[in-house]
Amino acid sequence: MKVDSGGYAETVSEAADAIADAERAGFDGAWVAETKLDPFLAMAVAADRTERIELITAIAVAFARNPMTVATQANDVQRLSAGRFRLGLGSQIEPHITKRFSMPWSSPAARMREFVLAVRAIWRAWETGDRLAFRGEFYKHTLMTPFFDPGPNPHGNPKIYVAAVGPRMTEVAGEVADGLLCHSFITERYLREVALPAVERGRAKAGKDLAGFDLSVPPFVATTPAELADVKEKISFYGSTPAYRAVLDLHGWGDLQDELHALSRRGKWAEMPALISADVLAAFAVVGSAEEVAAEVRRRFGDIAQRLTLPEAAFRAM
Repeated sequence: MKVDSGGYAETVSEAADAIADAERAGFDGAWVAETKLDPFLAMAVAADRTERIELITAIAVAFARNPMTVATQANDVQRLSAGRFRLGLGSQIEPHITKRFSMPWSSPAARMREFVLAVRAIWRAWETGDRLAFRGEFYKHTLMTPFFDPGPNPHGNPKIYVAAVGPRMTEVAGEVADGLLCHSFITERYLREVALPAVERGRAKAGKDLAGFDLSVPPFVATTPAELADVKEKISFYGSTPAYRAVLDLHGWGDLQDELHALSRRGKWAEMPALISADVLAAFAVVGSAEEVAAEVRRRFGDIAQRLTLPEAAFRAM
């Protein structure tokens, strides 16, 4: 099992510095999310400041781009990092894609499947010199002249991870990707009863088993009162999002989503964490000392996860 560091940086330099710190601390990988910065640029800078650690976009927003731009950016970072890059893609939700990025939205699971296949087709054309002839429902890539062809990557193509919560997107990850980026808003029960079977269905479609497939789990962790307050805030925030309701429904907590969503629509963010009961907290988060957290994370996910994201104190206690 590999243990990763991850976070939400304010600037590219801050993200790269954090990844360099994670390498010195001994982490296997480090991820950065697309919030206030471009994750590809952050990883390019981090590649120059590190030598060993794996670099993961978790996530880069696929639908804010197109397969050609993503294939190029990922290829560049793979070269810069000498093969240490992992391309983590996510769909985001419809309002962000249409209102923030002004890009089209439809059939997100089908679109993501085609997006990944298109990226792979582009890489294959660069690798083999064969004609680029990808024609799908959402994307068409049929032109690649020598002037724009970077040729095969000397370090091979990066692994592709897809982020998912719902079973359809999770199945797509199993079918066309090399790994699943789980959301922090996930429980052990949901992972075992819903997500893992969906991955297996996707792998079966592709004629594959789970061998070589990476399941990356970033559990909510709290070892201090401040971290506990932050975790409860995050659980309440994600719980208010309709796209993540299925996780609550599995536990019989669907009414909580209604309450949280109603408060969020009225801007009552400060009132939302109080609705997170002890049972909900225990299902979504691992709370205790660094040693207790390390032991409980291993118990919950040690037999199914290939990658975990942990804070440094819990990582050192693993």
